[in-house]
Amino acid sequence: MRFDIPALDENARARAREQLDGLVKPLGALGRLEDLAAWLCAAHGTVPPRPLDNVRVVVFAGDHGVTDVPTSAAVSAYPREITSAMVRVFHAGNSGVNVLARQAGAAVRVVDIAVDGDLDDLPGAITGHKIRSGSGPIDRTDALAEGEAERAFAAGRLIADEEIDAGADLLIPGDMGIGNTTIAAALVAATLGTGTPDTGDTEHVERTVGAGTGVDEEGRARKIAVIGAALARAGSRADEPFERLTALGSACAAATAGFLVQAAVRGVPVLLDGVFSVAAALVARDIAPDAAHWWLAGHRSTEPAQSLALKALGLDPVLDLGLRLGEGSGAVQAVPVLRGARAVLAEMGRLADLG
Repeated sequence: MRFDIPALDENARARAREQLDGLVKPLGALGRLEDLAAWLCAAHGTVPPRPLDNVRVVVFAGDHGVTDVPTSAAVSAYPREITSAMVRVFHAGNSGVNVLARQAGAAVRVVDIAVDGDLDDLPGAITGHKIRSGSGPIDRTDALAEGEAERAFAAGRLIADEEIDAGADLLIPGDMGIGNTTIAAALVAATLGTGTPDTGDTEHVERTVGAGTGVDEEGRARKIAVIGAALARAGSRADEPFERLTALGSACAAATAGFLVQAAVRGVPVLLDGVFSVAAALVARDIAPDAAHWWLAGHRSTEPAQSLALKALGLDPVLDLGLRLGEGSGAVQAVPVLRGARAVLAEMGRLADLG
């Protein structure tokens, strides 16, 4: 696959830096706000950057085969039935990200990519891109059937186009699916080599695995074992990004990757959220390396795989609030910070005008 991804405007970034240095403040006194303001100028190709009036969160929802086990072998603190129930909560506007997005003036859309439940009574904007119901248990079989990773990736691109055509000037990928953090950790381990596919060495896999929804140490050990077995089963197939998504990922991860790549193709900035969206971003970068220039990290989650992935992507999170909800909830909290960064350039006075 080849993608025509525009470059950021480095001349606009340089002009922004020059103007920032001439504002009524000591040089560099606004720290990261200045970096973010200059980045937005590079993304928009104008100084000051355009207002971020139309912010859209898309929550990719799906179930994962790693949760289809007895409670005694669970990798999550919650049953998989929660996923379909939460889609209805998003639709009703009562989820965590719905509440937080309203405070930031952002819109939320949930999309059923692979929920293992009957949601046919919900609007087509939610159900119209479904790829499958659930996924395979990655420690025993592939997550997806042949061709489904590509189909989900294409669906993610279409969803990005829908949101951008509706006026989005900033996109946030969210996620909902019991078992998400296990899938995300597997993708990060496979992408960064923090696991050893030939043996499934859990000593290295352990670096990627956190508590997710709040499992205890026994639950975390089960996650480590599942991921180690999955890496050993996938072997060298994980070297190719679509094979990695097929063997170890999910339709939601593939759709998120497509969403991220298409946002870059369209020249629309993205605020990444927690471990799931950042894991998908690692795979998306392998598919379209230049797309990564269009992404910022909204926040740092408590999941170790996210920190490893952010380091690999060279991204410094805007916020660090200890969040681990997912849904896009952390990234949406960074939206006011970006708006503040823009306002600095658009509204602050200049040193040259003081006299």
